Amino acid sequence: MIVFMTKINKELKGIRLGKTQKKIAMLLLGGLALGLSNSPKKSFEILEEICDEWKNFDKNLLKKSIKRLYELKVIEEKFNKDGTVTIVLSEGGKNRAITYNINNIKIKNPKKWDGRWRFILFDVPEGNKQTRNALRYHLKMIGFFEFQKSVFVHPYDCKDEIDYIIEFYEAREFVRFVVADYIDNELQLKIFFNLITEGDIV
Repeated sequence: MIVFMTKINKELKGIRLGKTQKKIAMLLLGGLALGLSNSPKKSFEILEEICDEWKNFDKNLLKKSIKRLYELKVIEEKFNKDGTVTIVLSEGGKNRAITYNINNIKIKNPKKWDGRWRFILFDVPEGNKQTRNALRYHLKMIGFFEFQKSVFVHPYDCKDEIDYIIEFYEAREFVRFVVADYIDNELQLKIFFNLITEGDIV
């Protein structure tokens, strides 16, 4: 598996986070703030009025994970006027969480296909070879068919997922997203994506 570290703060390189720490980072990335009564540098108590997602953690494990994330500079504290502290991701922590997220992207398969094809075309300069390889890797990982070199196709709506990948690799200028209603000789694609119907069988 390829690991892309270009967007991760140098201080975070080589750091391996546990399952709980990754989940905490992802919740914070999604805007689900965590309020504490004291600084994570010291002993703290979780506020009672927290949402269910945080309550699902074992309290002691959550404390240990928060302290460890603070030590690793993945999170930082934001002091509030009422004396409480809100835990947020540091810039480096955001990059790490985004990296976890991009490796878990999946395209949802609707109950019924709308008959349209989504094409991703990219022309990345040789000097950005790593970006080109990264795009090809992630498109294959989320189920795209390599139609031609640097041309990939998928039958289902995936605009948001593609935008996320493009922004992550700062490749907007190199990538085009095309939606097509018709492709000649599309039988190969229908077979690949298991979209064959009785009308396709002669």
